[in-house]
Amino acid sequence: MGRAFEFRKARKFKRWDKMSKAFTRLGKEIVMAVKESGPSPETNSRLRTAIQNAKGVNMPKDRIEAAIKRASSKEEKDYEEVVYEGYAPHGIAVVVECATDNLNRTVANVRMHFSKGGGSLGKTGSLDFLFERKGVFKIAAEGVDIEELELELIDFGAQDIYEHEGEIIIETAFADFGSMQKGLENLGLEVVNAELQRVPNTTTELTEEQEEEVMNLIERLEEDDDVQAVFHNMK
Repeated sequence: MGRAFEFRKARKFKRWDKMSKAFTRLGKEIVMAVKESGPSPETNSRLRTAIQNAKGVNMPKDRIEAAIKRASSKEEKDYEEVVYEGYAPHGIAVVVECATDNLNRTVANVRMHFSKGGGSLGKTGSLDFLFERKGVFKIAAEGVDIEELELELIDFGAQDIYEHEGEIIIETAFADFGSMQKGLENLGLEVVNAELQRVPNTTTELTEEQEEEVMNLIERLEEDDDVQAVFHNMK
């Protein structure tokens, strides 16, 4: 069938694999949200956010409902949230957020990924000064007046609003995440994605070859089932 067919097939499998990992991570987030504050999205803002994000990546409704039901069962395992910090090649700072039912397995795997990727695992809290935690919301840009929206959202904690690839990105301080979520709901705006991110205060520019080395480590970390998110300060 030729190389073109093989290339398309490889891309399709890679896309399916990425989607499967996204579903797994969001399913885990739903479980943690339910265990934290119950199975009702109306009274559980974390669960409401997790469901919004799941819908944003086209996670099937039955998988969302199954995750909520599973979380309500006493047999469902508990996940512990833990953060690891370290350096990738060329001094790039990396923060790894995990959710795990086995801390020993997770720290061993994360340490191995850093080591094999040419980096090193550091002490927790050692990179706090390099990143700022922010709430980041995404809504569809179509039909939205961004200047008018900015005026509407200032009182809910909007720090920055801009358009990117057909979406409007809204950034808030960490403490204003809940307020912004309520503000967008009150305005009747559908949130495509909402999450807490670690935004670097400064970034480091690398050569193309150096970037590839760093991305090899980041991709290795992102493929780990216990890893929920990876942040870095590479430009």
